Amino acid sequence: MDNQLDQRANSIGVVVIGRNEGERLRRCLESLLGSVECLVYVDSGSTDDSVAMARELGTDVVDLDISKPFTAARARNTGFERLRRINPELTYVQFVDGDCEVVDGWIETAVKFLDENPDYAVTCGRRRERYPSKTIYNRLCDMEWDSPVGEAAACGGDSIVRIKAYDDVGGFNPAMIAGEEPEMCFRLREQGWKIYRIDHDMTMHDANVTLFSQWWRRAVRSGHAYAEGQARHGRVFGGYYAKDVWSILIWAFAIPATGLALAYWTQGASLLALLGYPVLWRRIYRYRLSRGGSPGDAVLYTNYCILGKFSQLTGVTKYWKNRLLGRGSKIIEYKGI
Repeated sequence: MDNQLDQRANSIGVVVIGRNEGERLRRCLESLLGSVECLVYVDSGSTDDSVAMARELGTDVVDLDISKPFTAARARNTGFERLRRINPELTYVQFVDGDCEVVDGWIETAVKFLDENPDYAVTCGRRRERYPSKTIYNRLCDMEWDSPVGEAAACGGDSIVRIKAYDDVGGFNPAMIAGEEPEMCFRLREQGWKIYRIDHDMTMHDANVTLFSQWWRRAVRSGHAYAEGQARHGRVFGGYYAKDVWSILIWAFAIPATGLALAYWTQGASLLALLGYPVLWRRIYRYRLSRGGSPGDAVLYTNYCILGKFSQLTGVTKYWKNRLLGRGSKIIEYKGI
């Protein structure tokens, strides 16, 4: 049994990415030291002691070239390239965000699953928020990550990827400022690969979202990712992320605009355009309850899901504005603001 565990540990390398994560990065790296032989940290221009701390812990560190725009996708690809130079014989790579701590037993469980299921390119587990009761925004993050177990369409930033599958699609798209993980998963599924979410805790995440403005910008980033994903791969109807983009446009733009137009031309008829919101609210609320949430959590989740449509509309607009003007999009940060 010990030999099997050693073989699994030797078959996987880890890429951690981060910027100004401080003690969160220390917890992340310490949760991995000793469990894998190949560990690379990629730093995106930190101004704190992240790089020095990582080197003190014995981690191989890559400083991203500051002459090129930073993206998480670019950082992950760069870390993977360093990992492959260190050990070309690796079979899997675990990608981890620097504000996450890997849970004991996760890597062994995930590698075992991939060893036994060669059709699967990626596996992930349950990411949990470290301090869910600290703020309502942290709690919302924890609920967001409570996704159904089983075959999935995509994974998040923390996942284990089969290197053969990674090579098949050329890794992450370095130009994407957000949503690079589901975009790569989409390309993997186009190649016949599958993604699976295991019923096992994977990472502990320290979101540290304390302000409404941080939550808002995080949702703006999601909207941008939906718009860019659809533009790259989708059709106007029925394509990649088309449903998400249309949902944003309908609920955050079309319905309010229709209500205002009716209010101008009629008396009271504008309320008819707003009757869809209670229907949407009930549908989201019931879904959250079906996931095992309490009524209070379901109300919180539902309210912010609907409010988030408006911040996501800002992200959709931002993407298309930059595209029409021929400008590249810059990363949308929500920490430290």
